[in-house]
Amino acid sequence: MESFSETGLNRLIIEAVGELGFEKPTPIQARTIPHLLSSDRDLIALAQTGTGKTAAFGLPALHLTRPFDKRTQTIILCPTRELCLQIVKDLQAYAKHLKDVNIVAVYGGSSIEAQIKALRRGAQIVVGTPGRTRDLIKRKKLVLDAVERVVLDEADEMLTMGFKEELDAILATTPEDKQTLLFSATMSPDILAVTKKYMSDIEQIEVASRNKGAEKVKHIYYTAHSRDRYEVLKRIADINPDIYGIVFCRTRRETKEIANKLIQDGYNADSLHGDLSQAQRDEVMEKFRQKHYQILVATDVAARGLDVHDLSHVININLPDNIESYVHRSGRTGRAGKEGISIAIIHTRENRKLRDIEFKSGIRFNKGSIPSGKEICKKQLFALIDKVEKVQIDETQIGPFLPEVYKKLEWLNREELIKHFVSVEFNRFLEYYKDARDLNIVDRKKSTKKEKRSPAERRKTAFTRLYINAGTKNNLNPKRLIGLINHGLDSGTVGIGKIEILKKFSFFEIEEKAAPALIKALLGKKFEDVSLLVEISPEKKQKRNSNAKRSRNHYEKKRGGKKRKR
Repeated sequence: MESFSETGLNRLIIEAVGELGFEKPTPIQARTIPHLLSSDRDLIALAQTGTGKTAAFGLPALHLTRPFDKRTQTIILCPTRELCLQIVKDLQAYAKHLKDVNIVAVYGGSSIEAQIKALRRGAQIVVGTPGRTRDLIKRKKLVLDAVERVVLDEADEMLTMGFKEELDAILATTPEDKQTLLFSATMSPDILAVTKKYMSDIEQIEVASRNKGAEKVKHIYYTAHSRDRYEVLKRIADINPDIYGIVFCRTRRETKEIANKLIQDGYNADSLHGDLSQAQRDEVMEKFRQKHYQILVATDVAARGLDVHDLSHVININLPDNIESYVHRSGRTGRAGKEGISIAIIHTRENRKLRDIEFKSGIRFNKGSIPSGKEICKKQLFALIDKVEKVQIDETQIGPFLPEVYKKLEWLNREELIKHFVSVEFNRFLEYYKDARDLNIVDRKKSTKKEKRSPAERRKTAFTRLYINAGTKNNLNPKRLIGLINHGLDSGTVGIGKIEILKKFSFFEIEEKAAPALIKALLGKKFEDVSLLVEISPEKKQKRNSNAKRSRNHYEKKRGGKKRKR
């Protein structure tokens, strides 16, 4: 399909689309629009973020809207208020020449009374977040008995964010003979459950393989110790002077900590997380879109729906817990045919998770070498020289001052002048990186020489072996244990060593400095109806194999288990 005129859309819609500069439909639009204009079959459309999904479902919805009927005919559900507002903005632009078509956004964090007034005036198309939509339905201010189309946009994200209950409640209030349209970047088991429950006679369109990353994105991973992750992030930023990217963290606390460190270290950065008010979020996002900030540090939830173009980098301080989240993160760069880079900063214990992402998504990671101080200084120096070469000179403005400048600098020859000029901007990098250490983790299996570390360095990475009173009987596994640890410490950067999951209890190693805080944080917390107890294992410094049985017997007796027969 070479143009929108071939789609069969209303000419007024095509005219508005043309004024926005769109001429040829994207692959998802070319396949979706004709289907929606000619069929009432339910639709599953799998496509990555940034492929034109809003127009794919929005243009047909506008075409099929009856302006004289003020009842809600299309309901569009999406995970975040940012995405909600973006969809409404796009639909209003497409409906520029249509009369009497009202589009209303309903979302949390804003006055519900204003949204109720807008609904009273009539809204043929409503775009909403699940929580606020359900609230308005319960108040009987949003009536969906005339709905003909339900669109679930970013369906995988809505389920990941825990909106299943709200989606179930909303869909239960819509007519049985409606058309359901599900748009998603991935096809998870939860998505399949939704399709089986609420969809029938399904047409499936897939313009990119499910769970696969964008083709124009290069995936790189750096291996470093947990304590060095922030330093690695800084080196990535410094080796890329024109970086414009998002740094993803697991928790709000980590997001704020890293953003504050970047700001204190002189980077143009800010954070986006759940503790911000709507006004604060809007201000941060607008400044980031205008490129007043080069780096935005965010949690997955806070960044969903963030519509930003031309990102050069996506950086993962930690790998997310599921593959779909990584695909979504990396898909925020490399859009509209442009190339992008997705970076993961990992520890050796995360290698298996990295391989799982590769296997299930088709993504291929390249191992990167963490830049050295010398490499960064060289890159920054030539970036400065390039900037000087390309600067625009306004003779009328600077001309009157030049005679005095020449006189002031006449004692310097050409070489000395260049040295002075470069040093003005460059000395801070030379000073900072003059004794920079190598942050790359040495692969001991491949290394012919063992790395010698001082006692002080060994103490820095000392681990404490802990006992926890939950095991396989309580559905505990390594992944869930790591989740408990990260949640308890509100951080994903703590080092975790060996994990041993037994039937009724388990043992694991954690960085020594984090052990007291974790013991306190998990005490009495509920896990699968078990009141948790975490203690330091007495076998902490003993060899694992010879003492594993003694350790198990010790805790069996301590917890009232069966004694060994003699």
